[in-house]
Formats: sequence, C-alpha cells, structure tokens
Amino acid sequence: MDPPFQEKYKSLFNDYTMVSNDKDDNLMNSSDGWELPLIDLQRLTLKDPVIREKCVEEIRQAASEWGFFQVVNHGIPQEMLKSLQNEQRKAFHHPFSKKDEDNVLNLSANSYRWGNPRATCLRQLAWSEAFHVPLTDISRICDEHKTLSASIEDFAATANTLAQGMAEILAENLGVSSTFFQENCPEETSYLRMNRYPPCPFSSEVFGLVPHTDSSFLTVVNQDQIGGLQLWKNGRWINVKPNPEALVINIGDLFQALSNDVYKSIKHRVLAPQQVERLSLAFFYCPTYETVIKSCIKPSMYREFTFREFMMQIQRDLKATGDKVGVSRFLL
Repeated sequence: MDPPFQEKYKSLFNDYTMVSNDKDDNLMNSSDGWELPLIDLQRLTLKDPVIREKCVEEIRQAASEWGFFQVVNHGIPQEMLKSLQNEQRKAFHHPFSKKDEDNVLNLSANSYRWGNPRATCLRQLAWSEAFHVPLTDISRICDEHKTLSASIEDFAATANTLAQGMAEILAENLGVSSTFFQENCPEETSYLRMNRYPPCPFSSEVFGLVPHTDSSFLTVVNQDQIGGLQLWKNGRWINVKPNPEALVINIGDLFQALSNDVYKSIKHRVLAPQQVERLSLAFFYCPTYETVIKSCIKPSMYREFTFREFMMQIQRDLKATGDKVGVSRFLL
C-alpha cells in the first residue's frame, strides 16, 4: 500500500549528500516536546464576560506569540474524530495502484498526492501521501467509502464553524468588518487534506512534510499520538507534544497579511516516522479566489492582493525553485 518512494526518487538517494546550514536542524531530535498553549473554548459560552474576555485574550496572545495553539471543548466529538481516523486509515490502506491510478475514492483529478514531483534533493522530498478533498468533492466519494464521506461531511461542517469563530475573535481588534469571514469564506471554498506518513527507513534524511507555512486564514488539525510535528520558534525547531483531547489551530499566510503581522504564519514541518505510520487530518479555512486581502492597520506592510493572485504566485515560485516563498512576496 505504500508509495514507491525509493524507486521513484532513486536518483535523489544516490546523489544524497547531507547539507544543512542550521546547527539545530537534527531531524532525530529526541526531546520530550513542548506543550502548545492550551485553551478551553467552553469559556466562550459562559455568561460571565470577564471569563469570556480572558479566553479571547488567551487566543489572541497564543496566535501572536506562537502562531499555533491547541483547543479543547471545541465542539467536535471525540467519537467523530476517532471514527474519521479509522475511515481515513481504510482509505490509505488500499493498494498503491488503486490510489494512484484507479482514483479509489472517486475524487477530482490529482486529488491523491505523494512525495514531491518537483524535488531536486532529499530535503525537498515529502515521505507522505495525501488525499486532497475540496469540500465540493465530498458528495463524489464512492459508495464503498460512504462512511468516510459522512464522517468528512460532519467534520467539515463543525471545523468550519470552529474556524470561523476563531477567525472572528482574532479579527475583532484589527478593524476588520464583523461580517468579513461570513461573506468571503463560504464553506465550499475550504478543503480537507488527509495525510498518511508511512514508516520511513531514512527518517534522519527526509521529512514527512517539508518546512512550510499554510496558504489559508486558519488551519484546524486533528492528529494521532505518534508525534512528529515541529515548528520554528526562537531560532530553532521544537517538537510539539500531541494532546489526545485537543485540536491544533495555526495561523495561515492570509491572516498574517490581514493582521499586518500581528499574528504570524509560522513555518512548520513533520518528521518522517521510523517504525509506525502517522495519520493527520487538516481543515484549511480559505476564502473565495476573488477575496481581497488587505490590512486595516496603517501603514500596511503588505500590498493588497486577491487569494487568486496569492495562489498563482505560489505556483510560479514552486515551478521556478521547488519551494514556496509565501506572503513575503507581497511586502511593500
């Protein structure tokens, strides 16, 4: 069922020479892991305005200082998340040929992805596979996986509500219209990405997912307890300790530009697991392609741009260099 990484990228392995300018860039970092800020969202539902405001301030502080935080009592039942992870595993455990050639889930073309076809060295190779699922594709999923389809639909609806609520809280102090996200981020413009990281015999040499930032406003992540997520903080990579009760939320590039760098889209990566597979599911909260991203804070650090312009620039950079440049392309 695993993609043929070694066969496909044989030349990269043959040419491999360990090169790193980062003194702390040890992929086998064995530290116990850092606890991300943990926020109990139940406090947002309480009548006490002091308690609610304290929760709001914690969300904004975590978004500003970390770019990542964890939430509990988020409105998505644990039973739903466990069921979805089981169905996700079933989908990935089909033979590779069925996933790659037969479109086993009946999704749009090129929805199944693995490795990195643009990789020119091992450090650009992602030892992972994924199903990219636009929310408009959920109804296409074949009857054989109707339980997966139903689980994804339920998760997407609740994750969208969660993401919109977090976005509105984060934008309240930025001068952004209170209806901005409701008007520009209809549910069908967001998408899901189901990820699987197979066991990797070269886990000290390749990533599960290469360092990157997310091209969204916010990303909501459900991960298993294997670990492997790292983020760049204070000039070094730190391990993020999984919390079985929590979802991870991180700031995307669009929110960094919208907030004029009040909130930061932090570079992160995933280590390739050595002996066991790792699963995660990410919901990317995105606007329509015509949505204009501009900060209400003056002077603005970024020129205004549409989401379409942003995504087209990413594709140009990937084609030219193999790497995403991101929001810095739009700095004034």
